[in-house]
Amino acid sequence: MGGRNLFLSATVLAVILSCSIVSAHAAQTSTLNYSWSANVGKMNPHAYSPNQMFAQAMVYESLVRYGKGGKIEPWLAESWQISPDGKVYTFKLRKGVVFSDGTPFNAEAVKMNFDAVLKNSQRHDWLEFIAQIDKTEVVDSQTFKLTLKNAYYPTLQELCLIRPMRFLAPSGFPESGNTATDIKAPIGTGPWKLVKIQKGEYDLFEANELYWGEKPHFKKLLVKVIPDSDGRAIAFDTGAIDLIYGSGGHGSGQIGLDTFKRFQADKNLVTGTSNPLATRTLAINSNLFPTNDIAVRKAILHAVNKAAIVKYIFLGVEKQAETLFSPNQPYCNLNLPPYRYEVDKAAALLDEAGWEKAQGDEYRSKDGKILEIDLCFVGNDSLQKSVAEVVQGDLKKLGVKIRLVGEEKDSFLTRQKSGEFGMIFGDTWGSPYDPHSFCSSMRKPAHADYQAQLGLPMKKDIDRKIGEVLLTVDEKKRQDLYRDILTTLHEQAVYLPLSYMTNIYVHRPQLKGVEFGNTKYEFPFELMYME
Repeated sequence: MGGRNLFLSATVLAVILSCSIVSAHAAQTSTLNYSWSANVGKMNPHAYSPNQMFAQAMVYESLVRYGKGGKIEPWLAESWQISPDGKVYTFKLRKGVVFSDGTPFNAEAVKMNFDAVLKNSQRHDWLEFIAQIDKTEVVDSQTFKLTLKNAYYPTLQELCLIRPMRFLAPSGFPESGNTATDIKAPIGTGPWKLVKIQKGEYDLFEANELYWGEKPHFKKLLVKVIPDSDGRAIAFDTGAIDLIYGSGGHGSGQIGLDTFKRFQADKNLVTGTSNPLATRTLAINSNLFPTNDIAVRKAILHAVNKAAIVKYIFLGVEKQAETLFSPNQPYCNLNLPPYRYEVDKAAALLDEAGWEKAQGDEYRSKDGKILEIDLCFVGNDSLQKSVAEVVQGDLKKLGVKIRLVGEEKDSFLTRQKSGEFGMIFGDTWGSPYDPHSFCSSMRKPAHADYQAQLGLPMKKDIDRKIGEVLLTVDEKKRQDLYRDILTTLHEQAVYLPLSYMTNIYVHRPQLKGVEFGNTKYEFPFELMYME
């Protein structure tokens, strides 16, 4: 333990020293010090990892914005019209908007970005919206027309996404025009501009003085690279950073939930937790023995003590989940009956299905085969490991043998794609992806959800209904289809929902204007100021 603390202290000290030159030339109130686990990447708005979503959202903007309560709000487009058949969207662009280098934002720039994404459409095949685009047109400098192959109801929601449909200045395009390979520079219309990357140390952003909206109060935002959540806590304690903001929990979280609770108890600090943003789940494989038996899947859902997991692992920061999507997501407030923690009921389900535990045996078996399931998790994610160990213990009491498989992230992701798992961790994507984008991805073999559902006798029917729900313009039919899809998945017990994920923040009282964004990776730094 002493060696670990020494390492963390050295890490934080190195970060502080590496950033001291930048910080020394800025007044305390002119720079906001934040941290992230890695550098933000090249900041290509049309690309994915290693580009970091929170940073892409700072620099690049969308035609429309996902507002409070899921309301779609005008953003770079002041208004829009939708044709009666739902296939043609005509956007009137906001006047006077320029990119951070002064290049005008106009319909030509919008079309240029759309066309660049379409050239690399196979990279975005997880997003049904891209496949539905038929034609892009410049009507005039302030009017852009988008024509779809079919009426696709989530069009506006998917235009809100952080990637890939945000806008790079024409001056930032490579000579080839193909942003799939690279970009010249990260030039957007957003409130911030990236001015310096010091690999492994920090990323420096400056306020965009040409921003069309409310300009940031801070002149600079210094994002220090601190890979470890414990190191981030130390950096906050020592004043090296001003703000902790993002998801909670070790692994991909900003800080561990135990550390958050410590900060929460400190009356000299300000803390907050957001509304539910996404769901932590375990997908259960219906296509692999022995979880291809629905009795086994239902017994698992009744035998895992989720209340204990929420209390002792998530420390009450996250709330217990009973359904795949939080009821606050569109079309998801269905009042589905929860699988309550009832060990006797779980045992009865297995008994009725012929899974018996002979006298002297530790585990149940059927036809000479032990009831054994692989539970797969990311090996260095301590939160997943802790949950996995509780699930293992709960199911052992039922006579179910759980083999824990902790692997590196790449191997874990390979299992999600190949279906080589009995149970595997996976989160829903949150607003504005849930439920439409997440359901759409259930039809893609590279996703764990597809693999988990593959053994269901009604899988083809589920996929057909997902296709229908995305294209119907009839609101009543859409509601009915979502009810059918989500009820079927719930009844087939292919997911063990654990908790509803939230974002958290921690800061000192002098920092004002801290509030949660409307989606998981939109952090409104521009509203923050030092008193």
